[in-house]
Amino acid sequence: MATFKDLSDPRLLAELRRRAAAAEERRQHEQKAEHAARARAERERAQRSDFAAAIGAVTPLATAPKSASRAPLPTPHPRQRVADEAAALEASRVARDPSPMSWDIGLDIEGTQSYVRAGLNPDLLRKLRRGEWVVQGALDLHQHTQEQARAALAEFLADARRQGWRCVRIVHGKGLSSPNREPVLKARVRKWLQLRDEVLAYCEPRPHAGGSGAVVVLLSGTAREPARA
Repeated sequence: MATFKDLSDPRLLAELRRRAAAAEERRQHEQKAEHAARARAERERAQRSDFAAAIGAVTPLATAPKSASRAPLPTPHPRQRVADEAAALEASRVARDPSPMSWDIGLDIEGTQSYVRAGLNPDLLRKLRRGEWVVQGALDLHQHTQEQARAALAEFLADARRQGWRCVRIVHGKGLSSPNREPVLKARVRKWLQLRDEVLAYCEPRPHAGGSGAVVVLLSGTAREPARA
């Protein structure tokens, strides 16, 4: 059943007037906003038109075609080699000026297994044993006669000096196929190395790297005329 409100009620009339005033205020606000947007759009169109008229006809600049290829990668930096060379230079400096507490080492240590030049710091040999220098080249003397081995060794060491190598490995074999199973080249090679002026030290590598059938040789960092083997 429909209900009717008494419009003669003052409170009801006041509420109706308030709502009507609020609606009128919203309508006027919306009209002002619409007029402002239209005026702004007209100004922008006029500005674009004035700018186009001012500059006249425009020819786009020619642009070179863009390549989709990636920029070249930077050149690899041999950090390990640089670190090895720095360590070798420092070791050479220490070797030239050994500590007063250093024990004097002659030509041979532990028989023919290891060698360090007389007067050099023993740290060189200890570092060489620990593998602190990366082996940069190797020479295999298997199937060489003594004369062939001597010539090959001299040529290899000369080339190593030209390349700037600090650490090399010489594989002379264990002599298992020699007469009486005596390692002839083993003793010869190590003696020849002791006569080379550029050889600072040598020692036998670990078993997986040749053991008693090879020597790891540390070369000096400054070029000097080598003695003949």
